[in-house]
Amino acid sequence: MTQDVFYQSLTPTDDFSTLTRPEAFTPLPRDWMVGCCDIVNSRELIADGRYKTVNTVGASAIAAMINALGDEAFPYVFGGDGACFAVPHCHAEAAKDVLSRLRSWASAEFEIELRAALLPVSWIRAEGLDVTVARFAVSNGADYAMFSGGGLTWAEKQMKLGGFEVPPAELPDPPDLTGLSCRWSNIPARNGMILSVVVQPEPNAPPESFGQVTGEILDMAEQLQRKGHPVPTKGPEFTFPPAGFDIETKLIQKRHALIFRKIKLLIEMLFAAFALSRSRPLGSFDPAHYRQMVAEKADFRKFDDGLKLTLDCPEPIKDAITGILQRAAEKGHVRYGLHAQEEALVTCIVPSAMRDDHVHFIDGAAGGYTQAAQHMQDTANSDAA
Repeated sequence: MTQDVFYQSLTPTDDFSTLTRPEAFTPLPRDWMVGCCDIVNSRELIADGRYKTVNTVGASAIAAMINALGDEAFPYVFGGDGACFAVPHCHAEAAKDVLSRLRSWASAEFEIELRAALLPVSWIRAEGLDVTVARFAVSNGADYAMFSGGGLTWAEKQMKLGGFEVPPAELPDPPDLTGLSCRWSNIPARNGMILSVVVQPEPNAPPESFGQVTGEILDMAEQLQRKGHPVPTKGPEFTFPPAGFDIETKLIQKRHALIFRKIKLLIEMLFAAFALSRSRPLGSFDPAHYRQMVAEKADFRKFDDGLKLTLDCPEPIKDAITGILQRAAEKGHVRYGLHAQEEALVTCIVPSAMRDDHVHFIDGAAGGYTQAAQHMQDTANSDAA
């Protein structure tokens, strides 16, 4: 097996519960590179009501790397206010270029400080940690990477301390963000609340304990309609003009003046609104099929050095999940954070609406994973004190 086809050669699983077992994951090749980015002071931006912006900037590294690598598949994971990915060493310069230009772009367009880091997997293993990966098939022809081993969490912590930094580009020339969009309306909870769940294993816990805890939580989610999937089977709603209009104008490369970019985007969105409002196909575009694909391909659950869920659930299920996690935390097996809100939001990467190779990142619309992770950190700091 050559390293440039390592990820493509992994067989996807369609059984999410198997990912609770360490043997479901495969170590990355030692000279692969891990890239990370996240937004500084994202909690303040969330408090200002800018979480759609936070999600869009957080997903920008994935969109830019997809465009930079063309048809070559690579593992990545979206974290709400940032993202992580891994690529073969031959793409190290491309990854560095993307992260560098993203930092300048985020600052210039949104006045957001974006951190970024890039390092070899071998450096992570030197710390006694690992980066292992699996593929989870959410539907036919669509899968997402799952990560385990503790390496990404360590890399993100080092990034926040200034380690392995990728400096911003001197000229704010953004990478290609084609396909990145935030046009869908927020999705109201249908069963009580949108619950963001973040669970990580404690470093010294028994190896099997994390799988047992996450298995119990997934058993609770199995009781929910569509396992807690927050996106309706017919897809989210689309209103005109969409809430993400001003954000999307800043995703377009500056070949023309801002006013012309806005006019062009407005026309595209008007056509999209018309097409999606129809019950029948418009030419080769089938709106019902496209909406269904948005629901089928959404990543409302993932493993990212721990379990992350965005669930549409009632209060009793939240209470049951909280009880499971509290008992596990008291035993020293896990650390966790929860955050409840009224809506979910969708951030998309759609190379072409005529194909099915689009991906859709789901998060809570009032802080989601970022707030849940912060609650986990606050609890850890309180326990340490």
